[in-house]
Amino acid sequence: MENLKRKSSSNYFLLAFFGTFILCSNYSAAQGDLLLFPKRIVFEGSKKAYTLNLANTGKDTVRYLISVVQRRMTVEGGFENINQSDSGQQFANDYFRYFPRSVVLAPNEAQTVKFQLINTEQLKPGEYRSHIYFRAEPDKKPLGEVEAVKDTASISVNLVAVFGISIPVIIRVGEETTKVTLSNPFIEWTTDSIPILKVAFNRSGNMSAYGDVSINHISLQGKVTPVGMAKGMALYTPNAVRNFTLLLDKNAGVDYHKGKLRIAYTTQADAKSVKIAEKELVLF
Repeated sequence: MENLKRKSSSNYFLLAFFGTFILCSNYSAAQGDLLLFPKRIVFEGSKKAYTLNLANTGKDTVRYLISVVQRRMTVEGGFENINQSDSGQQFANDYFRYFPRSVVLAPNEAQTVKFQLINTEQLKPGEYRSHIYFRAEPDKKPLGEVEAVKDTASISVNLVAVFGISIPVIIRVGEETTKVTLSNPFIEWTTDSIPILKVAFNRSGNMSAYGDVSINHISLQGKVTPVGMAKGMALYTPNAVRNFTLLLDKNAGVDYHKGKLRIAYTTQADAKSVKIAEKELVLF
């Protein structure tokens, strides 16, 4: 009876997790068979603790090792692992702890990882960022399993894919002074005649910027047509510029040589989004 109750409780939690994941997919991250919700951990204001939800959507039981890594964002929006912080970047790993340090998830099983702030009394105003990394441990052959006899005259290579995903852990202290502007928007065309919007995001101030990018085409007659969207566009400290690229909808029924494009960068607030920056590109 106790096992039945435990299984029922686990299934209920898993159902609730996937329901939340579907409804809030813009705030979730996935890699391989691992789902994470939310995809960013942000401590600000009075928040001192955080719960991260994990779920295994695969067909095999997997052990995930959890560790902290330091990463920098490139001007093109990619990430590079680093050992020392760049000028203007502050690591967060000394100011939070998490548990457990590894999880074993059976197929369709979910679990939580707890995060808690520590040693924050002397933190100076600004933003601190590290990344929490989840790495799937490759399957190992059980002890006592006999290795199959192989043809010694041939050479074989066994490649094992190792999946990993990282999300930022951010601590914000003090008043935010961040401002974002957009500059130099233009359109390029692929060989398949698909329009590509390119625009520079410029950040100033003491903290990162994070939000959604939406692009609307406005015809000469004033008709507004959505032609592009990018959820969760980040510009992390200490970067002052990020070059942003987005394929536009070639089937939207608009003329990308006439009218204009309105590029809006807004917050992901649950209730009502707030405009961070906006720019218009006149088309010819």
